[in-house]
Amino acid sequence: MKHLTLAAAITLLASPLLAGQCPADIAAIDAALASGTDLSEADLATVQELRDEGQSLHDSGDHDASVETLAEAKAMLGID
Repeated sequence: MKHLTLAAAITLLASPLLAGQCPADIAAIDAALASGTDLSEADLATVQELRDEGQSLHDSGDHDASVETLAEAKAMLGID
């Protein structure tokens, strides 16, 4: 029972941490896009779609999915 309670507590505490990561990821993507990249127009469109989807997921409260989606955009841009 202790393990279940601990797991529940960790899960509840992790969501606010992920919620805070989303805006930082979005800002990093926006900064990279503003500074220019060597990506093709098609790849830039994909990055923008992923960024917008990540923002939407964040706004709806699905922070796990938002972080994953934004990580794809960051990887395409070559940022951590």
